[in-house]
Amino acid sequence: MLHYEDLAADVRSTTGRFFRRLRAERPAHGLTMTQISALFSISKAEGGLTPRQLAEIERVQPPAATRTVAALEDRGLIRRAPHPTDGRQIVLSTTPAGDALIVADRQAREAWLAARLAELDESDREVLRAAVTILDRLARA
Repeated sequence: MLHYEDLAADVRSTTGRFFRRLRAERPAHGLTMTQISALFSISKAEGGLTPRQLAEIERVQPPAATRTVAALEDRGLIRRAPHPTDGRQIVLSTTPAGDALIVADRQAREAWLAARLAELDESDREVLRAAVTILDRLARA
């Protein structure tokens, strides 16, 4: 029987390899992982994010977030707008080009994964369905 520590190491190692493989299926859009992560975070935020909120979500220092914002803005993927209640701040949101890049990125990775899932037999897909539920529960803990 595995010790919990051994299982933890196996789950971490395998999910790490899986996500690196999935990341390799991203379209060639020229963004760094930091930039794509920030773009996804901005797109998920209803009503946009301030640069400070983005830095907190991405767990980076504000100067690093500022550089990432500038790179995304230069590419036309995000825009700045005045904060609705605090004139000293700005709110970041995605542009139609940023939204399109996110959709293309997700579609490419999901198409690759769907093709791999189609290669499995039904019993393996059922095991994965159960694993997804368990992994989601762990992620929310």
